[in-house]
Amino acid sequence: MGLQLLWSLGLACLDVYALRGKRDLQSPVLVSLFVVGDWVTSILSLAAACSSAGVAVLYAKDLHVCGKQLHLSCSRFDISILLAFTTWVLIAISSHVMFWILASV
Repeated sequence: MGLQLLWSLGLACLDVYALRGKRDLQSPVLVSLFVVGDWVTSILSLAAACSSAGVAVLYAKDLHVCGKQLHLSCSRFDISILLAFTTWVLIAISSHVMFWILASV
């Protein structure tokens, strides 16, 4: 998710630069770079969400850590995994939209 943060921050800086300089970012090479970057970050965020869910299932169902360890809140793990999958869905939508923008350029 750290890579996603850096990727989004870089795109935001590029957008601000383009808006201030009144530049066009609609070149096919640049848009294809954005599409590939969005695809890579989408796949990596899905992998992170799935591995987090796997660890949570291991702790809760297999090792029964949630019942034994009172300082571990498994509901917080569940919420963070839900938010990770929600983030992945939004990134996947963004990647799909960027693909259609590439098709229109």
